Amino acid sequence: MSSSSAADFSVLAPYGWDETWAKEFAPYAADGLLAGRVVRVDRGQCDIVTAGGTLRADTAFVTPHDPLRVVCTGDWVAVEPGGNPRYVRAYLPRRTAFVRSTSSKRSEGQILAANVDHAIVAVSLAVELDLGRIERFLALAWESGAQPVVVLTKADLVPDPVTLAHLVQDVETTAPGVPVLTVSAIAKDGLDVLVSLVGSGTSVLLGQSGAGKSTLANVLVGEDVMDVRAARDVDGKGRHTTTTRNLLALPGGGVLIDTPGLRGVGLFDAETGVGQVFSEIEQLAADCRFSDCGHESEPGCAVLRAVETGELPVRRLESYRKLMRENQWIVAKTDARLRSEIKKDWKKRGAEGKAAMEAKRGRWH
Repeated sequence: MSSSSAADFSVLAPYGWDETWAKEFAPYAADGLLAGRVVRVDRGQCDIVTAGGTLRADTAFVTPHDPLRVVCTGDWVAVEPGGNPRYVRAYLPRRTAFVRSTSSKRSEGQILAANVDHAIVAVSLAVELDLGRIERFLALAWESGAQPVVVLTKADLVPDPVTLAHLVQDVETTAPGVPVLTVSAIAKDGLDVLVSLVGSGTSVLLGQSGAGKSTLANVLVGEDVMDVRAARDVDGKGRHTTTTRNLLALPGGGVLIDTPGLRGVGLFDAETGVGQVFSEIEQLAADCRFSDCGHESEPGCAVLRAVETGELPVRRLESYRKLMRENQWIVAKTDARLRSEIKKDWKKRGAEGKAAMEAKRGRWH
């Protein structure tokens, strides 16, 4: 390893640089470009940490018109060693990518963070739990390739241990296979496990504004790097104290990406992620009589049978249907034929359900 490569490793290793990244970067190194990780992006410019320090560079050179291929926080990039302006020339293939749909009618995706190992979904206990929103975050997290973790913040506001245990159980049922942690940044409770978890790899903090993300970031970094403002008492929401996605090196190892509060959590081609969130429904579906069962009114549906016996909560099935339909619609917006097929299928299933209900009424009378 050359002295230059050794310098790259000593400075960039805390940000996640490893042998695999070095091999992928080799062709760019041969062209005299610098390796670095994007720690912040705003207005077509980005800050990049390199072996020689943090540089400011323009991102316009890298496919600026494709929202899924723009440079984002967490990317490893090849940047020019000099120039005014200085340009990012390429980014290395992403290992994972956290993507949501935009509000655009063109069904575009927006990439929020790249090369993430852990997706930390922060949920405030200061307000009533919104299990459906948690499921949305988890679907996007699983789809990204990262390991989701739910962190219930402001646990000091739920002093009754029995009540807290019930809330944790509700979230655990909503998040099969996902660690659920309770923390209080003010009381310094429950932080050890979280610190250990984020101590390796890259973690991204997700959640609504007012969920306590910036407070968590400050605790994990060990200093006040993020502005924190009090949430409203009425709904627990705060103003967007974080306005950009920032990548921060943690003192105990690992890096953290803090994100602005997300008002909208639209799915973007996340069928696999939805299936992972509702893994118990996917398992039940394997025993349905028909392989294409829609779990609406079909005979021999194992999912509906589980609802009838109380094994599967009705809310879970309704949420599953909602997210799957939303995801199908987002995908179909870019495919007219598929969109038409989905509409026909929805009408067919709706008619079948209506007929089944009328038949039941006939038996009742």
